[in-house]
Amino acid sequence: MRLPLPMALDHVNVYALDDGDGWTLVDTGLNSKRGRAIWESLLSGPLAGKPVHRVIVTHHHPDHVGLAGWFQEQGAELCMTRTAWLFARMLTLDEQPRATPQSLAFYRAAGMPEDMLRQRAADRPFNFCDVVHPMPVGFTALTEGQQLHIGGRDWTVHLGSGHAPDHATFWADDLVLGGDQLLPGISANIGVYPTEPAADPLADWLNSCRRFQPLATDSQFILPGHKLPFHGLPLRLHQMIENHDSALDRLRSHLQSPRTAHDCFPALFKREIGPAEYGLALVESVAHLNHLLRRGDVSRHLGPQGAWLWQTIR
Repeated sequence: MRLPLPMALDHVNVYALDDGDGWTLVDTGLNSKRGRAIWESLLSGPLAGKPVHRVIVTHHHPDHVGLAGWFQEQGAELCMTRTAWLFARMLTLDEQPRATPQSLAFYRAAGMPEDMLRQRAADRPFNFCDVVHPMPVGFTALTEGQQLHIGGRDWTVHLGSGHAPDHATFWADDLVLGGDQLLPGISANIGVYPTEPAADPLADWLNSCRRFQPLATDSQFILPGHKLPFHGLPLRLHQMIENHDSALDRLRSHLQSPRTAHDCFPALFKREIGPAEYGLALVESVAHLNHLLRRGDVSRHLGPQGAWLWQTIR
């Protein structure tokens, strides 16, 4: 099933697997009046006659976990990795009426323009609880290598990271539920956030892609979190690695002169970044810069405006 999202990536894919006496859902969409109405229609239509007895969430992002608590309240078991559950539950409880000083300092250090910083300081920020239903205490942890019987098949859990920590994927014969870890044609966002400003999620992402390569075959049918199902996972994993390697090469060349993360958009994205994409672009820029810093390819120093200036080490 494909549920709508109010953003440029305008949908999320969710899946229902028939367990005989009930349904297992994989991901849930956002918590909104529209989202709940669509699920009510599905539950009284194509899913009618059996209860939803289990909800599996691939990772903690709102478009995947948004209605997990709503299904829990109706009696469903929730299955997630421990890291994903802790992030999701923490964020639903952490409502901020104004941007925190740490967030504003992070964005200033990334080179966000002054007018945008002032706007962020004045506005109520996006809060996880705006689009994620409250999550009751209690879940079943998913772990690497775990075996699950769902929809008449035996699935093996394999964890990835980079886009989200401990992102669960599920492998059964020639079917793979890939979430946002395995997407066709588009790249999952790899971002650094104020919660962990020195993180290197790009290393996690590249390592995850390499760990998946021995598992990948051309015959597998990949059921992703966005866009259409696809074959050709070996080539897709190679492309995902190569795309970031090429971006890092361009970035090193771009940093012959000192630049902020904001200044690196042309090298990384090769297209105009508008207001709707700006936040995701900025955190992805920081992720690539942090990766180069960890590798010893660049240095940085604080400029007079409080932003890090990054430069290739000659």
